[in-house]
Amino acid sequence: MHSDKLHRPSFFARVRQKPFRGKLTHKQVEGLSAILDGWCAHTGDDGAGTGRRELAYVLAAAFHETAATMQPVRETLARTDAEAIRRLNAAFAAGRLGTVKTPYWRRDGEGKSWLGRGLVQLTHRRNYEAMSEVTGIDLVADPGRAMEMDVSVAILIEGMRRGSFTGHRLDDYFGPGREDWVGARKIINGRDRADLVAGHAREFARALGR
Repeated sequence: MHSDKLHRPSFFARVRQKPFRGKLTHKQVEGLSAILDGWCAHTGDDGAGTGRRELAYVLAAAFHETAATMQPVRETLARTDAEAIRRLNAAFAAGRLGTVKTPYWRRDGEGKSWLGRGLVQLTHRRNYEAMSEVTGIDLVADPGRAMEMDVSVAILIEGMRRGSFTGHRLDDYFGPGREDWVGARKIINGRDRADLVAGHAREFARALGR
C-alpha cells in the first residue's frame, strides 16, 4: 500500500505536460501507476521520499525503453516474437547492429528467443537467468513472462537497484551528495542517449515534487 505523500493527480497532471507532451493515454497511466506501486512495494518509498530521484530515473528509463508507451514491449516494438526476430535479422544483415557480434535473438535448440522484452529490454539467456533469481519467476522456462506488467516492473526496479544489467546501480549515481543524471545511463546502456534520458528523468523528478 502506498502512502498519501505523493499526490498522484498532481503527478499525472505534471507528466502529462512533460515529458508526455500534453496527452496521457489510459495505458500510459496504467504503466506509470504500476511502476509507482512497484517502487513502493520494493522500497517502502511512495515516490515523495528520499528515493524520488532514483524513482525519477527508473521512470525515465522505462519511458525511453518503451518508446513512451509505459507498457512492456518487445525489441523493435514488434507485436510478436516472430516479427521481432525478422526485424532484428534484417537489421543485423544490413549492418545496422554494429555492436552485436552474436544474434542473441535467434531461437535456441529449445525454440526460445532471448530477444529484448519488458519495460527495460532484457536480452540474452544469462540475463533472463539472473532476473529469474531476482523475481522468483522462472523466466528461463518461459521468457515471454517478461512481458507481464508485474514481472516487468520487478525486473526494471530490482535490476536497476542491484546493478543486474551492467554492474552499475542506482545508488552509484544518486544519494547524499550524489546526483548524476547523465552518468546514470550506464545502469542500462552505457552512454547511449544519456543526455536525452537525463532530461526525461529531471522532468519526472519535478513531477514527483523534487
